[in-house]
Amino acid sequence: MHAPSSPAWSGSGDAATRVRSRRLLQLIAASMVGFGISVASDIHAADWTNLDVHVPTQAVLGVALWACVRGRLRLASALLLATVTAAISLLVWQNAGLRDPAMLAYPGILVFASTMAGRRLFYLTLAVVLGFVTLVAVANVQGWHVNPVPTHSFANLLDVWVLLAIDAFVIWLLAGDLQSALAGLRAENARVRQSQAHVEYLATHDALTGLPNRALAQDRFVQAAAQADREHAGLAVIFLDLDDFKHVNDSLGHPQGDALLRDASRRLVDTLRQSDTVCRQGGDEFLILLADVRDADGVAATALKLVAALAQPFAIDGHEITTTASLGIAMYPGDGRDFDELLKKADMAMYDAKAAGRNTLRFFADDMNAGLQEHVRLVAGLRTALAQGELTLHYQPQLRLADGRIVGAEALLRWRHPVLGLVPPSTFIRAAEQSGLVVQIGAWVLREACSQMKRWHDAGLADLVVSVNVSPVQFQRGSIERDVVNALAAAGLPAHALELELTESLLIHDSSKLTEVLLRLRAQGVGLAIDDFGTGYSNLGYLKRFEVGRLKIDQSFVRRLPADKHDEAIVRAIVQIAQSLQLTTIAEGVESAAVLAQLVEMGCTEGQGLLWSAALPAQDFEAYVRRHRAVGWVPRLA
Repeated sequence: MHAPSSPAWSGSGDAATRVRSRRLLQLIAASMVGFGISVASDIHAADWTNLDVHVPTQAVLGVALWACVRGRLRLASALLLATVTAAISLLVWQNAGLRDPAMLAYPGILVFASTMAGRRLFYLTLAVVLGFVTLVAVANVQGWHVNPVPTHSFANLLDVWVLLAIDAFVIWLLAGDLQSALAGLRAENARVRQSQAHVEYLATHDALTGLPNRALAQDRFVQAAAQADREHAGLAVIFLDLDDFKHVNDSLGHPQGDALLRDASRRLVDTLRQSDTVCRQGGDEFLILLADVRDADGVAATALKLVAALAQPFAIDGHEITTTASLGIAMYPGDGRDFDELLKKADMAMYDAKAAGRNTLRFFADDMNAGLQEHVRLVAGLRTALAQGELTLHYQPQLRLADGRIVGAEALLRWRHPVLGLVPPSTFIRAAEQSGLVVQIGAWVLREACSQMKRWHDAGLADLVVSVNVSPVQFQRGSIERDVVNALAAAGLPAHALELELTESLLIHDSSKLTEVLLRLRAQGVGLAIDDFGTGYSNLGYLKRFEVGRLKIDQSFVRRLPADKHDEAIVRAIVQIAQSLQLTTIAEGVESAAVLAQLVEMGCTEGQGLLWSAALPAQDFEAYVRRHRAVGWVPRLA
């Protein structure tokens, strides 16, 4: 395979090709100069003996020079090697034999062959040289070709100088190349070592913050635990999670979220001792190891410093961001001696801190582990319940207070456990939300409620509306709109016969995506109600923005109406707000005629509760509605 035909020094080809081309040019030129000096010396001495060698040699070297310039480096190398070897051998043969100064050229030829011409040509050249000098020696010994013994002259001296100079030039060039190659190899080794160090660093550190990762934290835990055992001290494992970090990413963007994580990691490191370890567990979670601790009070004091450090505002790209952190703490060796076990317990304690209102800390306690086991048991049971049809819906009537007419039903989920019996949702809904199963369960509830309501419509109860509670997790997973549309389509139920009950916590974290989903559902005719209104933020802005139709007054206010003036004031205010916004109010937990009388006096529109009926299975609910309408029930006021 030949190199490109463009000049080798024109920039084409790789660096090695350019260096080889340059060396060939230099060696061909040096050879031509050396033979030229020898020719000039012979002409000056009127010695025409060697012209038959020099002239053809210069001609072939000219061809080699042309091949080199044209980029045909393999041809040029072969011509140079063959020409010089043949020329030197002929000069040795027809002059002084093994005593001839031309013998000094062989080392240079072999050096060139070993470095520039390849292994095969080197071995071939070596064999030719050894064979030739053996031939010369045998010819002289046997007498059939005897070379004359040379006499010293300035011409011989010049020949020796030229040959030694050319040998030195060849050796100097190739030694320089070797040194460059060695230097390149050393540089490459240094780069490899640097790359290996970088890979090892990445394997043990977080790329975003530069903090140790979990693998390195586990290694340091082993060392710290061994030291703690020797010194009869302790070790604390802290699991730290930034509160509501997702909202920073959603509102400002991920680059700003990454900047916040870097700044937060620096604050954590600056707050702790050099003997402590801060590692990024992933996302907005950090793992902290406090070495050489003596008691829980000292750990709590350090943890509170971390909470205070993170509570200070962060300046990110011109924005002032305030965040908090929830911390869970597990102690070595009291809570365990294994890293994974302590990390799991610190994680449980962190979630307990979240449940306690966030921006606080909690130490691990044994009852947390019991709670975790119960959670795992519930999740496993729910998976089975969903697969084996153990879930069912009960329906609680909703009545218009003005005339006592049943206007709808709230679908309430029940779990008919084969061992525990009927399990209320308060027992398992939280586990379903934490595990994500609430998305599948919620889709099933929508399908079942819509199908049942369609059957009631077909049976003559076409004025009823079914209310279904939806979890914020269903909105976060982005499945709610699809599930509603599919449930309505599968049942053939008109959209106005379905109402979704939303929590205030969902609406208070309003986002453009949530707004678009709710407005599309409203445009289809699906009703929206705010569940437990008055227990949360009670932001009136979303009532108008989402075209909410009903406000559900929480039963904690309704049940205490006759006895608590504050609850009475809250309920009255909610009813007045709803009236001014032309919304319907429905009171939950109506259990007595006295409460009913107060609600009617305040102007509350609808109600549900044990005064009328508990939640009933579908068949019993239909029978109850028919009896109720047949009798023509009228509110019994106290």
